[in-house]
Amino acid sequence: MFNVQIHVRLRPSILDPQGKAVLQAIQSSGEEMVQEVRMGKLIEVQMKGNSVQEVEEKAKQLADQLLANPVMEDYEIFVKEMAL
Repeated sequence: MFNVQIHVRLRPSILDPQGKAVLQAIQSSGEEMVQEVRMGKLIEVQMKGNSVQEVEEKAKQLADQLLANPVMEDYEIFVKEMAL
């Protein structure tokens, strides 16, 4: 069994109004160290498979077809084998 994390975020060229709103809220609270916020989503799944490579390839297919909009979003996949 494998734990798979798929991090999806807007491409840098895409305007991120949610990130801007969060940045404004943070800065309104008096925090001056935060200079930029980009929002995204984390999708975590457990998958069966014979190897990290096999699971990673299947997760990539899921991300391309269902979980991310490839026109507007980038994603990264992290696969970790779970202890039995």
